[in-house]
Amino acid sequence: MNDRTVNLLGALGLAVAGSIETMARQVLAHGGETPAALVVIGYGLGPSNDQLRHVLGLSHPGTVRLVDRLVADGLVERRPARDKRAVALHLTETGFDQRERLLQGRLAAIRPYLLPLAPPEQAMLGALLHKMLAGLDTTDAQRCTICRLCDNRVCGDCPIPANFRQDGGVAA
Repeated sequence: MNDRTVNLLGALGLAVAGSIETMARQVLAHGGETPAALVVIGYGLGPSNDQLRHVLGLSHPGTVRLVDRLVADGLVERRPARDKRAVALHLTETGFDQRERLLQGRLAAIRPYLLPLAPPEQAMLGALLHKMLAGLDTTDAQRCTICRLCDNRVCGDCPIPANFRQDGGVAA
């Protein structure tokens, strides 16, 4: 394995993550896992706080504070869940609008990194990224975490399909 390639990939990963974080702060005025929470809740499956915290990798108190802030900002609402011991989280109309701005902004933040590549090189990179992601040895919960900011509408042939269940959880 070429350590230079490994190092370059790490640097690019940080640059991309920084661009996404900057865009998210411009859209929401919040960073951290707030954007991912909107995307995950926006799948419309009504996750509970506990299910959301597993996908985001947050503590229970951290998730409660995050959801409280999203509710206070008018982006998320709590509804009764199938399991009467929990509440289901759903986006408000404003939350859906912000989620759409986030997803579009994420794609726009990443596109400049592909501009130096000719279309055939972009296609080759896409194939290589697909192969790299498909080769990951991950659980479904890990795939949900990896895809927590993905726009599933543009990735029809997902190399690591995350199984966000209808009850708002993730498959074990």
